[in-house]
Amino acid sequence: MKKYYATHLVKSEDLNHHGTLFAARTASWFVESAFIAAACEHGDPSEIVCRNIHGMSFRTPVRNGSVVRFTSRVVHTGSTSLMVHVEVSDELTGQLAVDGYLTFVTVYKETGEKHPHGIVLDETEDAHEVAEREGAQRLRAGL
Repeated sequence: MKKYYATHLVKSEDLNHHGTLFAARTASWFVESAFIAAACEHGDPSEIVCRNIHGMSFRTPVRNGSVVRFTSRVVHTGSTSLMVHVEVSDELTGQLAVDGYLTFVTVYKETGEKHPHGIVLDETEDAHEVAEREGAQRLRAGL
């Protein structure tokens, strides 16, 4: 599936009391990045709602002045759901800082009732994408 990107400059107002990127700011950008992937794949942002943040795993601290890149893509589809994997990395070094999964559902904007989206994952042989999809399957299986 297509990758979607968002880039942010980490500024002093984005920091916590340790001088590193505040988890709540990260979460906001994280959800926004995942939403962009789900909405673009579906084609109508007004029909996408966040159902679950499965986790954000912080791998390394992010410091003031860092340029972070959020890479997101749909890695699992149900009839009304889309699971998105997000990776946050340092744009300059490529070091992975945060990653995790989120699930969105498609709803009728008038009623909020779920409806099928018709999105099907494409075939891939990319090892990284295969690993992301396997991670989504493990989450769904409760492993």
